[in-house]
Amino acid sequence: MADLLVGYFTIFLTCFISILFTKLYKSSRVKSHLPPAPFRLPIIGHLHLLSPITHQAFHKLSTRHGQVFRLFLGSTPCVVVSSPEAAKDILKTHENAFLDRPHNSIVDYFTYGGKGFIFAPYGPYWKSLKKIIMSELLNGKKLDYLYPVRRDETNRFITYLSQKAKDGKYVELEVELMKLTSNVISRLFMSKRFSQGDESGDLTKIITEIAEIAGKFNLSDHIWFCKNLDLQGFGKITQNVHSRYDALMERIILEHEEARKQETRAKDLLNILLDISEDESMDRDKDILGAGTDTSAISVEWALAELINHPNIMRKAVEEIDQVVGKNRLVQESDIPDLPYLQAIVKESLRLHPTAPMILRLSTQDCTVGGYRIPANTTTLVNVWSLGRDPMVWECPLEFMPERFEGKPLDVRGQHFNLLPFGSGRRICPGTSLGLLMIHVTLGAMIQCFEWKAGEHGNLASVDMEEGVGITLPRANPLICVPVVRLDPIPFQL
Repeated sequence: MADLLVGYFTIFLTCFISILFTKLYKSSRVKSHLPPAPFRLPIIGHLHLLSPITHQAFHKLSTRHGQVFRLFLGSTPCVVVSSPEAAKDILKTHENAFLDRPHNSIVDYFTYGGKGFIFAPYGPYWKSLKKIIMSELLNGKKLDYLYPVRRDETNRFITYLSQKAKDGKYVELEVELMKLTSNVISRLFMSKRFSQGDESGDLTKIITEIAEIAGKFNLSDHIWFCKNLDLQGFGKITQNVHSRYDALMERIILEHEEARKQETRAKDLLNILLDISEDESMDRDKDILGAGTDTSAISVEWALAELINHPNIMRKAVEEIDQVVGKNRLVQESDIPDLPYLQAIVKESLRLHPTAPMILRLSTQDCTVGGYRIPANTTTLVNVWSLGRDPMVWECPLEFMPERFEGKPLDVRGQHFNLLPFGSGRRICPGTSLGLLMIHVTLGAMIQCFEWKAGEHGNLASVDMEEGVGITLPRANPLICVPVVRLDPIPFQL
């Protein structure tokens, strides 16, 4: 009897162990489909691994944990991808599952609960806004129609630089480029130009502050018991910046509304949005102006900094412009197709200093990305900055080498997933065409008409390339240069 009981017990124990190991094996297989993750701490997860410049921290982690890895930012699950193949999975193959944006309380505050075009949830409201923006402001015919506006602002900018050159004065290029791009965007958006000394200084300063604060990591968004605490003081800063921006935009809207009463309305996007808001339940979208202002200015600033540090490349670019354009007129938009080396310089600068260093999305369903399972409701980040520095993709990735693009069909409009400065897919930056026109023409005119000496006294051999903090990619230190007239008289008329 005892032997029989021992036999039954042995069979039972064997079955139990087999079932247990089978379940553990299946569980480990399911878990293994998730991307790898470094060791995390209680409550804060992997927050201790980050740094103020988040995309740099993610790049460093990718060298240790692979080009698709998982983090917990406090209690927020997050997946970071740094390979073109995984980026393609998110932005093209499974695009429908990654069309939403993750929650960001600072951005939500600026956009009245995510009502702005850039950060609005994907859906009917966002589609309506995109249709209006593309049909009324950023389509090819509209851009051609508004070419005189861009030409006029470029002429004014070059004239200003010429006066500085004659006086031997330095120029803080971030400020002046922001004024140039903000005037172009504001004239397209609301038929208003900010003259020297008025609201333009306030506007450019506010937009810079918004980009900086929106790019900072807010603990309150990721640690549940800090949700209602302003631990880093971001709430007070956000309220201050928002109230100033809101007051400025409300003044402009009131001006438009008064003009509408007098039947003197301009055919700009703001009036179109006001017409629609009267007929439909659509909020006034105020983030379009800010979206296009700092990105183009920052891109030109980075490109010029690279050229100052690489005088041989600068010389080659100037020679190309002289040969194609000559010395009797400014470079213009129609010249860009005939200036392949200038195009290569812009691409190379955007590779190293992308307009938006990270693309943020929120998964709405389970998907497979880079061979790993990404659960729904996971914050997913495509590290564009890291894509541009991948040694498996680029030859000598840290060198500024425009020649890598010569004779190659690589583009920056979201079709090549190793080069995504403007994003890709349905949520690609709608102002890509306008931004590229502005970057090429502004940079081309600046190096056509002037030589550039770094520093307040023009005595620096090179400029630093340290990055600052922001949702875009600002320089840590403003680019200050002394322009020296190269063409005299400068050909102001296009």
